Amino acid sequence: MAVLSDTQIRELVSIEPFAGNEKRRGIVSYGVSSYGYDVRVGTRFKIFTNATRNLVLGGTAVVDPKNFTNDLFVTIDTAETGRDHIIIPPNSFALAETVETISIPRDVLAICVGKSTYARCGIIVNVTPLEPEWRGKVTIEISNTTPLPAKIYANEGIAQMIFLKADRVCAVSYADKGGKYQDQAGLTLPMVDGLSSPEGDSLADDRLVARNDSRNLQSQ
Repeated sequence: MAVLSDTQIRELVSIEPFAGNEKRRGIVSYGVSSYGYDVRVGTRFKIFTNATRNLVLGGTAVVDPKNFTNDLFVTIDTAETGRDHIIIPPNSFALAETVETISIPRDVLAICVGKSTYARCGIIVNVTPLEPEWRGKVTIEISNTTPLPAKIYANEGIAQMIFLKADRVCAVSYADKGGKYQDQAGLTLPMVDGLSSPEGDSLADDRLVARNDSRNLQSQ
């Protein structure tokens, strides 16, 4: 496999909107780099909270990928709050989505690494590989490993995608398999084949139950 250069990324990978190497004062950089592309995090976030609402009295919340509930999260959209950032509580976790919509060619695999700016603050970004012929906005996993609240800035750089071009085209692509995360339009909760999708996975459903928690988090 070979790593795609900046010119090859422009030619082979569909990224919308595509940005040059954007370095502006006071902004976490984003856009194409020598051998990668720094994606931006969007405005919508889901932050883990222990204030779950569907527990039996005295029960304990458990994160179960086969039975995932939206009540584990508080949803915040900075486009609605008027702020340029969100706060992830100490030792907590958030899901987010990229500004960019990406389409991976059939002979390319993309992997993701965090940006140094956030990594040096104890903020770890995790994105699973983008498989050949996957399309959509990328769901980003962000961990605050510090004992302090951490800021994440919307519409600024969050992670770098590295594109690997294979020597041979794969026999079966993500599109061929009918992957469950194909063409996701934004932040998507975990799904397991054969099981129902998490309920309430919409910003409208979250707004009423999360309003107070959102205000508390944003006020930090």
